Amino acid sequence: MVDVADKLAYFQAITGLEDPDLCTEILQAHDWDLELAISSFTSGNQPDNPSIADTSGGDASTTVQSNSDFQDAVERSEPASAGPGLAWKLVTLPISVVSGSLGLISGAIGLGLWAAGGVLSYSLGMIGLGSNSARNGESSARLVSVSPAASEAMDFVAYFEREYGSRRPNFVSEGFMDALQRSRNSFKLLFVYLHSPDHPDTPVFCERTLCSEMLTAFVNENFVAWGGNIRASEGFKMSNSLKASRFPFCAVVMPATNQRIALLQQVEGPKSPEEMLTMLQRVLEESASVLVAARLDAEERTNNMRLREEQDAAYRAALEADQARERQRREEQERLEREAAEAERKRKEEEEARERAEREAAEREAALAKMREEKALSLGAEPEKGPNVTQVLVRFPTGERKDRRFHSSTTIQTLYDYVDSLGCLDAENYSLVSNFPRVVYGREKLILSLKEAGLHPQASLFVEIN
Repeated sequence: MVDVADKLAYFQAITGLEDPDLCTEILQAHDWDLELAISSFTSGNQPDNPSIADTSGGDASTTVQSNSDFQDAVERSEPASAGPGLAWKLVTLPISVVSGSLGLISGAIGLGLWAAGGVLSYSLGMIGLGSNSARNGESSARLVSVSPAASEAMDFVAYFEREYGSRRPNFVSEGFMDALQRSRNSFKLLFVYLHSPDHPDTPVFCERTLCSEMLTAFVNENFVAWGGNIRASEGFKMSNSLKASRFPFCAVVMPATNQRIALLQQVEGPKSPEEMLTMLQRVLEESASVLVAARLDAEERTNNMRLREEQDAAYRAALEADQARERQRREEQERLEREAAEAERKRKEEEEARERAEREAAEREAALAKMREEKALSLGAEPEKGPNVTQVLVRFPTGERKDRRFHSSTTIQTLYDYVDSLGCLDAENYSLVSNFPRVVYGREKLILSLKEAGLHPQASLFVEIN
């Protein structure tokens, strides 16, 4: 069983209450049921109950580091106006929010068995035996280790999209301090929405205002958006820090120096899309100079850093220049010598190759001439016209035509010898083909006579290069 002192410490870390007697009374009223006590406490702090502002986690300073990107001009601690006008004031966050929910971590140490029960419930849900077995997508996403603040943000984004659809402000799935850092890095203001699920105005505000097309587009383009459920730890602490007394609650904040944030605008109660858009536009216009100055300052630092790097690189290059020039001179001399030797070698090789090619070409031409002469002699004299004489016409790819008479007993091979003897072809691999019908007189028909091949008494063939 979890120790009573551990439950008390955990309840104080979650709610931000510092009075141990008050926390003890609340826990006793709920039979020391932590979950029931926390749920009852957060639901009791509803829009018209000013105790939300009274349960702030105290004056603990944040761990936000000073950043010169946002100038000291944002630290005007003027009181917030009662209406929707621009209000500049500094807000000190509870230390448990900024430090990544250290209260949750310390409380979890004392609640080992309670956490083990949560893990078991999660495991059963993963295998389909728990009450959350229908939410396999969300369970799978939690296989990646995330911080408690990021986990709450992811739950809120999934809940909001499930309730109000995908057209919404692009709430970041990370803790408030990470979202604040993101806005700092992107030189944008942070739009904060604190969601009270039980407030009667919440559904209408979310559906008609927060998810309206024009407001959603404006927020997504000009702000980093973060949302939190006041029933969750970080959302509840932010409601205390921002002193939210009415819901729906929205705010525009930016990082400031002296480990604080600057509250530029807070909007409490239901508003139309037009009213929200007007207020956000006014905040954006009045903060533009600060954001531009921060961006220019960051760009100047980046440029200065790049200039220093370039100067350092130039200095190092200058130190190496003399050695490099000497090395280059030696290498150039060696290269010229190598190139001269290589050029001489290539010249000799090319001369030898040219002589060899000329010799081989002459030998090949002589061999072809001899072959043509031998084949021409093997043909014998052209026979006179007669019943056993076949008239053959041969057409070449160039359009040239040659005709000759052969004895009908002459083989197809003799026709190939005749074509070779003419010297009209550069190719050695070709076939004799007839058109109608198309017949290729290839190797298997070389021994056939003209009569057996159906070419008597006359034939028209053309040369087809293979």
